[in-house]
Amino acid sequence: MLVITNSDAGTSDEASLEQALAILRHEASVEVCATSNPGELDGVLHRAGSRRIVVAGGDGSLHAVVAALHKRNELSTKTLALLPMGTGNDFARGTGIPLDIEEAAHLALDGEPRPVDLIIDETGAVVVNNVHVGAGAQASRRGHRWKGRLGSVGVGRLNLGKLGYPIGAVLAAFEPPSQRLLVEVDGKVVNDLDRPVLMVAVGNGANVGGGTELTPEADPESGSLDVMISRAVSVTAKLGYVAHLRRGEHHERDDVLYVRGNEVSVRGDEFWVSADGEVYGPERSRSWRLERAAYQMVLPR
Repeated sequence: MLVITNSDAGTSDEASLEQALAILRHEASVEVCATSNPGELDGVLHRAGSRRIVVAGGDGSLHAVVAALHKRNELSTKTLALLPMGTGNDFARGTGIPLDIEEAAHLALDGEPRPVDLIIDETGAVVVNNVHVGAGAQASRRGHRWKGRLGSVGVGRLNLGKLGYPIGAVLAAFEPPSQRLLVEVDGKVVNDLDRPVLMVAVGNGANVGGGTELTPEADPESGSLDVMISRAVSVTAKLGYVAHLRRGEHHERDDVLYVRGNEVSVRGDEFWVSADGEVYGPERSRSWRLERAAYQMVLPR
């Protein structure tokens, strides 16, 4: 096994990692490589060979490894496993990978490698879990700030950093401008410019922000993308939407459209984008497509 870690991991993460490594080394030959930038990561992946690649980190670490392998045109030939050591661990939550580090290590050894899907945008960039625009991206922008502030409250994963996204979502409910966006799914218009929206989410996985089920029925093994469009633009509707969002019931609201497809495009007013937690923009037009069975991930049997 090739275990890829983050060079910037803290002391508590190192202790958890050692617990996991002890389990892995009991049954496998293990090389551990710490990386801190894309160049180092590329060098490590260059000599991965046929070994199982174990990502020890959070959603950002998993995204970095998948993106690097995709850029090298090697993703389809690799099998990945995940030791969830981030604050949010949204991909793990959505796929049933244990958040307990020792259980995750046993899964990395004994789990079932299965093909999982991937989102690709029009530039060729990958999205492993979820991408959303509008108020959700604004929530992520605010959530990043609150995650940084609260991440120092507590120890290791037992800190308040995971509250960053829900706090950001509440703040965004009071200030996001509703936007006029044309949304197409598989070439069919599902929201026209005459219908303002609060946000649009495209989910390969269900969770964002440490457990918020933004696209609650999404599954990276399903062979389709889940698209959630919130039209909750009045003040009361926004508050109701956020309340339902925390319970994972927002997609059942009358002012929310929930559909599935393989290709999604969004264009219209300027909007911000949050892709696997990375926020960029403003944009006027973006599109995404599903790449089915893009790589193998070790998952619970």
